Amino acid sequence: MKSHAGEEAKISYRSDEEFHAAEAGRRDAEAARSLTSEAILGQAVRREYIPHHPQASIRVLTHDFPSEICGWGAHPEYEIHLITKTRGSFIAGDHIGTFAPGHVSLIGPNLPHDWVSDLDEGQVAVDRDAVIQFSDDWIRAVMGLIPELAEVSEMLQRSTRGLVFSGATAWRGAETILACVHSHGTEQIGHLLKLLALFAHAPTDEYELVASEWMGRPTDAASRDAGEAGLSYIFDNLTGDIRLSTAARLAYMSEPTFSKYFKTATGMTFSSMVKKLRIAYARRLLDTTEDSVAQVAALSGYNNMANFNRQFLAEVGTTPTAYRRLESDQKPPPEVFSLNRRAPSH
Repeated sequence: MKSHAGEEAKISYRSDEEFHAAEAGRRDAEAARSLTSEAILGQAVRREYIPHHPQASIRVLTHDFPSEICGWGAHPEYEIHLITKTRGSFIAGDHIGTFAPGHVSLIGPNLPHDWVSDLDEGQVAVDRDAVIQFSDDWIRAVMGLIPELAEVSEMLQRSTRGLVFSGATAWRGAETILACVHSHGTEQIGHLLKLLALFAHAPTDEYELVASEWMGRPTDAASRDAGEAGLSYIFDNLTGDIRLSTAARLAYMSEPTFSKYFKTATGMTFSSMVKKLRIAYARRLLDTTEDSVAQVAALSGYNNMANFNRQFLAEVGTTPTAYRRLESDQKPPPEVFSLNRRAPSH
């Protein structure tokens, strides 16, 4: 997808030479995380698998974007995730939102998710993500030995819908995630426990449950294949012509079959996904560039201004021109405009 380059992070977590030397071995084995099934039209269908290290309780890593380990998928481990550079679209379950540097989230087991940065063709965001992953079995076993950890149990349950943190919780969380990345052994585990306590004690106005109590979580290979093929196709062609027939062909399915499985995997129809992602991208252009509204429409895949204005108004609640004139504190939060149906917080 061609777009404006993402914003550089204001925070850095490049580790020292010793850490990078140790990390290099891990990155050489990253391909193990992508198990492939049948190749569909030359594209391998990725399955997320988190390899267990026999001498480590948790998995801590940084990675670039684009990367082989990025993409729409799910895994049984909890994932604490920090974005340190670029802006883009964030998908968790049936939620479509946006992210910027400092985006901190906790994704619960088996909740499909993806972060896609707005980058120029050929551009790479080095060390875009800092990630901590751990299994439910491990954290429950630790709770059995350390009863004080019971205070994080409710927070972990909430994370099955995806948690995005803000305010002081987010910036303290980012600092602690980076500390975890830069440490090893007992010190690293200590930072994780501190992070879980921080999330568990977060004020209600500093976290949001982003996905609905979702009926469409993909549990079968066909749904995962349709979701991954469809989302990859949309992101690769967001500024151009997007057709359901092409997406179905890339998934090696008929259009009705693809539509059924795509909705099962993502919680919404293919056309709704295209519209929401295009309008989310248009808003980022209006916020971060001097492009005219007509240019933003074209860059967002809309060749008809009347249709662009109508779709933007339906999603955001105001026209693109009026939106651009708003002060930043008057603009609707991205998580509100980008998703029609809001899940209850309790």
